Amino acid sequence: MIDSRATEGGAVVRRRRQCLACTRRYTTYERVESTSKLLVIKKDGSRAPYLRDKLLSGLQRACWKLPISLETLEALVDDVEEEVFRKFDREVPSSHFGMAVAMRLRKLDKVAYLRYSSIYQEFQLVDDFIQEAQDILDRDQRDVAGQQDLFSD
Repeated sequence: MIDSRATEGGAVVRRRRQCLACTRRYTTYERVESTSKLLVIKKDGSRAPYLRDKLLSGLQRACWKLPISLETLEALVDDVEEEVFRKFDREVPSSHFGMAVAMRLRKLDKVAYLRYSSIYQEFQLVDDFIQEAQDILDRDQRDVAGQQDLFSD
């Protein structure tokens, strides 16, 4: 091993290694596995173990055919996990995961956010989808107007 560094939140360790036989260098990423199992409290009150792969696969479905790399999605999941493990000890409501992911997706890609929200918020009608899209447009227009006000002074 040549070098070892923890990421910002400390959940992932990046190590630079060198093969003793061929002297080729490579990087490995090691995730700290928690000994305490986190349970997710679902909407119906049942509890299920937290599965990182399940969260990541949901994000991949929301980002299908969008120019978002797997590395970006894994970083988003890392960020959500760090927040959850900091705030919760043994059990976390699924709604907390949903909101944490939605907030980050909204900043990352609005189409992915809409896809994710349509499942997370359980849209029943096309009107629900249209209303959420209109909210995004309205918020973006307010943000642009606020930025223009900053430069007009």
